[in-house]
Amino acid sequence: MVAPQLKNFEGLISTEVSSDSSSNLEASANTTLDASLTWKDISWLRSITKLPILIKGVLTREDAIKSLEVGVDGIVVSSHGARQLDCAPATISVLEEVVHAVGGKIPVLFDGGIRRGTDIFKALALGAQAVLIGRPVVFGLAAKGEYGVRRVVNMLKDELELTMALSGCPRVKDITRNLASTQRERLQSML
Repeated sequence: MVAPQLKNFEGLISTEVSSDSSSNLEASANTTLDASLTWKDISWLRSITKLPILIKGVLTREDAIKSLEVGVDGIVVSSHGARQLDCAPATISVLEEVVHAVGGKIPVLFDGGIRRGTDIFKALALGAQAVLIGRPVVFGLAAKGEYGVRRVVNMLKDELELTMALSGCPRVKDITRNLASTQRERLQSML
């Protein structure tokens, strides 16, 4: 197999094809993921920067507590687009658990599945201080360039404002937990 030469990734990733018996996916993972990283690396990172340190990929109460213990400045609840582990829980289903675990000591940001203003509203109601939007922005960029990105952001803003108005929330700080229901709550109500 001939690997395409990706000039925009030159020097960042290898495009060489492995000729041994392992898969190319495994070879790629071995070169891009560092299995030696541990929680102790946060203190090293803290020693070389004055920038805030946020940790992304927190999906459990235990990892949220550990994040507090090692002194991060914020948490991003994310499954990295569920690309690394397709059996990871939906981020919206673990958001509230992480928020409760940190108890307001550090900000919790939400990343995952934001496609509509109602998604932003629900994440804020479940305790996120902010949301990250990835795919919609990329889709807008691919479709219409800068205009597409602006359009996506404006659509999300307009949908969020409409959802807030329909929910009786004139300000973001008026969005409260009682305005969102989770899948677990909906299932429990059927029992």
